[in-house]
Amino acid sequence: MTASNASHTPQRPWWSFGHVWLLIAGPAIVVVAGFFTFYLAVRMPDPVLSTQVAAPNVGQGADISQAPAVQARNHAATGSLPVPATGQKP
Repeated sequence: MTASNASHTPQRPWWSFGHVWLLIAGPAIVVVAGFFTFYLAVRMPDPVLSTQVAAPNVGQGADISQAPAVQARNHAATGSLPVPATGQKP
């Protein structure tokens, strides 16, 4: 082929190449996933949790699973119930 023959061949448009769509598909999928995540966040928001700490009633027959984490860990290690802090009813 000579240079004069090559210049007369019709050029394909950019959108007819598969590699272009492969490059466009990645960011497009991320944008769609972002909108879907936003939809889920607006549609089903997480509940607001209370910031008040519940006082454990360990000495009054309460379940040990309701005790603070350190007391529960100590109970698991020693096998004895935690002693109530001073000022609380036994």
